[in-house]
Amino acid sequence: MGTSQVYVYAIVHAGRGLPPEARGVGRPPASVRLLPVGELAAVVSDVPEDLRARRRDLMAHQDLLIRLGADAPVLPMRFGMVAEDTRTVAEAVEAAAATHLAALERLRDRTEMNLKVSPAQCGIESLVRADAELRRMLTDVRRRPSYEGNVRLGQAVADGLTRRATQAVEEALPRLTALADGFVRGPEVPGCVLNGSFLVPAAASERFRAEVERTAAAHADQVELRLTGPLPCYSFVPQDGAEPAPPARARAEHAMTGS
Repeated sequence: MGTSQVYVYAIVHAGRGLPPEARGVGRPPASVRLLPVGELAAVVSDVPEDLRARRRDLMAHQDLLIRLGADAPVLPMRFGMVAEDTRTVAEAVEAAAATHLAALERLRDRTEMNLKVSPAQCGIESLVRADAELRRMLTDVRRRPSYEGNVRLGQAVADGLTRRATQAVEEALPRLTALADGFVRGPEVPGCVLNGSFLVPAAASERFRAEVERTAAAHADQVELRLTGPLPCYSFVPQDGAEPAPPARARAEHAMTGS
């Protein structure tokens, strides 16, 4: 096996092909190849000389993963995963082969859908109508305008919108999770009451989208919903042993922070 560094995109079953004219990160886009490791294979390419988290490369990384996952399960790597050489990749994949195979089986015929939910700003009027305390605060501010009064009123309105949006989300979640084989809450996103990812079977994807649309329509004055997908199943891959050795992680983080 070679000694030059390699960029790692994903882990897949051995014996599968790559999408036609598959290309990776870099300019010009790197040629992508399979690195067989027993029953598995790593999808890799050479490392661009100036690897950075540029939009074009982030999109190239994700687009390749989406194409790979169109007809077979894929364990995606995060952007910027670089290993010292192919031997390092092969050893890491082989060491966690059982975990990888189990994860690939779980992801078969499934995709990740991400849902972000934020309070609907158009709901302020209905919020005030339904909240006697807000109506009192609004009357006080109009009678005795002050900076402090406006700040308190603004915070109370923001809290009320967030509270109603959270209630709407908690009501809708059981219906959405019933259509999925997995659900995880992601990192907090400013302005959002939910950043959640769902592992959705292909057979239920249209019903899942329809339920999101129904929820958006039924709670239009409470929440704004943004559904993204299909996505690579980042949120549902094993956290231990799913990626190359720690030196590769450190190098990837260096590449990301250098952008």
